[in-house]
Amino acid sequence: MFGRAVVCGFAAWIVLAPGVSSGEPGIIATTARPAAVTAAAIPSGDDKQMAALEQGAPAAPSVVQPFGRDAVPLRTGEILEKWRGVQADISAENEILARCRAGSVHCPTVARQFLAIVDAAAAHSGRARIRMINRGINLAIRPMSDLEQWGVDDRWSAPLDTLTTGRGDCEDYAIAKYVALIAAGLDPADVRLVILRDLVSGEDHAVAAARADGDWLILDNRNRALIEDAGVHNAQPLFVIDPEGVKIYWGPAEPGAQRVSALPPVHARRAAYFDSAS
Repeated sequence: MFGRAVVCGFAAWIVLAPGVSSGEPGIIATTARPAAVTAAAIPSGDDKQMAALEQGAPAAPSVVQPFGRDAVPLRTGEILEKWRGVQADISAENEILARCRAGSVHCPTVARQFLAIVDAAAAHSGRARIRMINRGINLAIRPMSDLEQWGVDDRWSAPLDTLTTGRGDCEDYAIAKYVALIAAGLDPADVRLVILRDLVSGEDHAVAAARADGDWLILDNRNRALIEDAGVHNAQPLFVIDPEGVKIYWGPAEPGAQRVSALPPVHARRAAYFDSAS
């Protein structure tokens, strides 16, 4: 996902309520560091890094993202290019899905499979709808790293592409859920893709997030159960993708939003990923 190979998943960053089983095995997949904030995108030196990020800071507070923090747009970088590429693929696949909805006889099996997941979820409302998407996509894809499946460190795939092979890593699950949630009737403003960093192992992981009743729910490929973002511990949100594009998390949590461990300031985060060239 970002530049150096890491495991697409954490040892244990999600804390489920007592008596709730995740029901999903852990997975191994390939990701990498956030290239959008490497030296190629931001000049070396803490002051220049800070200035580059501040150029993207919003003039006024925007909607608080999952984990109770605001985020500012990325202007350049690998993660932004990857999202733009997969957006084009998603648009092409949406045309296929639209033709299937219109009754075309040329409807691929994977399109019918995806629409079946969406329609089963759309028959419900609220958290039940979100839960159905999480479960349906989790069951439709087998965990496999991009390196094992495609021979590359990182490849972002649109939902039908992923369902064609039936395999994918964490961002493939998350992208499929992102698209399915919107297709099932959720307002796009209530759906997100989030990249997290495990503060214990240093590994990165992608999840989808959906808002219901004012709460952000995390959809993880390793768990059939949903969990609110407040139940996520030992993890730091790095990037979020919303209807406006790719953003980097910025600043402290909103007052009263005790979501995750404190987000270090930009100077402290340098050691985490700004200068990690390995």
